[in-house]
Amino acid sequence: MRSIRILILLFCLLSISGCRSPYVEATVSNHTPTPILLLEVDYPSASFGTQNLAPGADFHYRFKVLGSGNMKLVYTDSAHHDQKSDGPFLKEGAEGRLAITIAPEGTQWQPGPGVSSKP
Repeated sequence: MRSIRILILLFCLLSISGCRSPYVEATVSNHTPTPILLLEVDYPSASFGTQNLAPGADFHYRFKVLGSGNMKLVYTDSAHHDQKSDGPFLKEGAEGRLAITIAPEGTQWQPGPGVSSKP
């Protein structure tokens, strides 16, 4: 009976101890004066996006990197033109923050420490 209590206590301590998988916390910001109609961010093994991103708005998304490869941003501007931007190289297990800013002069990728690396 005592060993069962010890096992339950150990299980509870392990579940509280902060075991988690690494993830990238991305924020896509629209710094243009017009809405973005379709937005898709491709990363190794998957993608995420939104149908509409208003001027001055942010879109937040967390993802786990499985595999390695380059990121890419594709969006449709208010004039219905497709825009593309190549992003950083991600390795499996990347972790940290990533800011993607869409501005009138172009797209800026700002990976935090631990997110991007060279292929």
